[in-house]
Amino acid sequence: MPKTIIVMPAFNVAGVLEKTIKALPIGCWDEIIVVNDGSKDNTAQIAARLGCHVVTHPQNRGYGGAQKTGYKEALTRGADMVVMVHGDNQYDPSLVPEFVRKMTEEKCDLVTGTRMVLGDVLKSGMPLWKFIPNRFLTWIENVSFGSNISDYHNGFRAYSAKFLREIPLDLLSEKFDFDTDIIIQGAIRKYKIGEVPHPTRYLKENSQMPFSKAIVYGLSILKTVWGFWLHKTGICRQQIYSL
Repeated sequence: MPKTIIVMPAFNVAGVLEKTIKALPIGCWDEIIVVNDGSKDNTAQIAARLGCHVVTHPQNRGYGGAQKTGYKEALTRGADMVVMVHGDNQYDPSLVPEFVRKMTEEKCDLVTGTRMVLGDVLKSGMPLWKFIPNRFLTWIENVSFGSNISDYHNGFRAYSAKFLREIPLDLLSEKFDFDTDIIIQGAIRKYKIGEVPHPTRYLKENSQMPFSKAIVYGLSILKTVWGFWLHKTGICRQQIYSL
């Protein structure tokens, strides 16, 4: 079996981290890397006590910065594939075997979760002000990048080591739009992208993006799409989209 490493970005999740880690099914992963992104609580100590390999940022770099560190560390430690699970338990860790199956049996190069297939996204608590922009932005991104993805803005992901080595990881965002940046890299390179449907989680223990940050996030996605079109038309070439 290929070596599978769980990469877990973690920022002030001491209260829920143990629950998240213990929910990971045994036998579908070889190692857990927790990226402690400048937490002010005892996130790092809990992760170490649970047997995880911990990498700590002295200061908070952001969601994308934590993933970059985790993926580089996973490649250094010989990963064949990486599954990214949020440390705040927002995405169900018990679904990791399905991500691994998509990679091994269906030969996907990257796999993303989707909240838009099961039909429970609004009933489960996604605010309408998040749902409508998600649908609009996902449609724009599919048209722009020639993809057919139902949920571009999902943070439950898996990547092959080959894919992570090929893309310009350091050029991608350090913030929340990293997930969009990296899946765009898969779309424009015509990698095989799989999806795993899962229910949504909007509980008090799960980190949520506030309305103000959601606006900034949405505008950053539109800026990314506009930059890609400028590159594609040759008006303003950008290294991040050069194959």
